[in-house]
Amino acid sequence: MSSDFLDFLPRFSYFSRPITNTQPSMEYTLLDAYHYIIGGVSELATETCRSLPEDRRKVFKKTHFDYCTFSGIFTGRNSENLVRHSMLFCFDFDHLQDVEATFGQLINDRYFETMLLFRSPSGDGLKWVVSMEQNYLRREKYFPDDTPAKYHPIFFEAVKQYLFSTYQLEADGKCKDVARACFLPYDPQAYINPKLS
Repeated sequence: MSSDFLDFLPRFSYFSRPITNTQPSMEYTLLDAYHYIIGGVSELATETCRSLPEDRRKVFKKTHFDYCTFSGIFTGRNSENLVRHSMLFCFDFDHLQDVEATFGQLINDRYFETMLLFRSPSGDGLKWVVSMEQNYLRREKYFPDDTPAKYHPIFFEAVKQYLFSTYQLEADGKCKDVARACFLPYDPQAYINPKLS
């Protein structure tokens, strides 16, 4: 893959664990995140997390997983510290009845092109990364003064309603936060859009 192509990939912040570390370590692309997820960096942490009782997983994740902020580059993990929006949005689905069936539905969705899709650290959820760029460019008729950061929660609410009406999927409401952290687990079957690979 040429370096010219890589220069055009959206970039976002990557943070080293624990979650209390709010200073980014570097900038990441979707390809970086994909290779991290399939590469086994957090394989042991993922296996351990899934072996724990559900009430202990939340604390474990906060201390044992690196994470990123898919929606942008930040000087610190706080919406006030957004440097540039990536035009990416990560939806989080927890406690799914059939993870694999939902995985297939999202990849094949007719309206939203999946950029990256992977299973959560706990194994019973999914992280779905899509681009909001086309929707943002069309928003001018209704929201002409919105920046990407201001449009972010509007996009979330619209897609959330679509997902529920189409698949009965309930997206985590915390995804509305532009600085939302997403833990990076091990998932050797993660999906990345073929355009990026």
